Amino acid sequence: MQLVENLEYNTERSHLIIPEYGRHFQKMVDHAVSIEDPVERNKVAQAIISVMGNLQPHLRDVPDFQHKLWDQLFIMSDFKLEVESPFPITSKESLSERPEPLEYPQNFPKYRFYGNNIKRMVDVAVEWEKGDKRSGLEYAIANHMKKCYLNWNKDVVDDNAIFKHLFDLSDGRIDLAAEGESLTDSGQFLKNRVAKTPRAASSGKKNQRNNNNNRGKKRY
Repeated sequence: MQLVENLEYNTERSHLIIPEYGRHFQKMVDHAVSIEDPVERNKVAQAIISVMGNLQPHLRDVPDFQHKLWDQLFIMSDFKLEVESPFPITSKESLSERPEPLEYPQNFPKYRFYGNNIKRMVDVAVEWEKGDKRSGLEYAIANHMKKCYLNWNKDVVDDNAIFKHLFDLSDGRIDLAAEGESLTDSGQFLKNRVAKTPRAASSGKKNQRNNNNNRGKKRY
């Protein structure tokens, strides 16, 4: 029986800084760091970048992607590799800095289930001059609100509830209840929604196929 010696386990090996490239890439980078001759070290770094680019050949000649490869090379060397880079070298400190918090839109409508777009539409409508154009927009907004409401509540909804929500969202500047408006019937919205579902569409196609198959059959 042959004795196997010098086995290496991953738990005993050095930590992979970027595991996606694998152990062999990390060894190549470690070898480049250990080269004393700067000319030879630059040649090896260029060769490593070329091999890294071959993993994604459609991107290897893109300048932004090349910059990313050089950044990754310095990261894998723990910023110990001293070579001439065609791009500004990203410092270790800049990578460890905490990014600035993202600024999210701080728009908090009273009725969140309508979404921010409805609130924006209401804000635009109240700035228009009163007339047929504004009345049409207000009615369209109310109808869309009713449709959105039914997307979350499968039951019917009374028009007065929609009018009240619109009244609140517009700070009392749109009052369709006082104008005696009537919105599209809830059943029509629900009917259209059922007709657009994949189950209803597949069921319709199945029935159509069955009808086509039965055309040539004799009936007694």
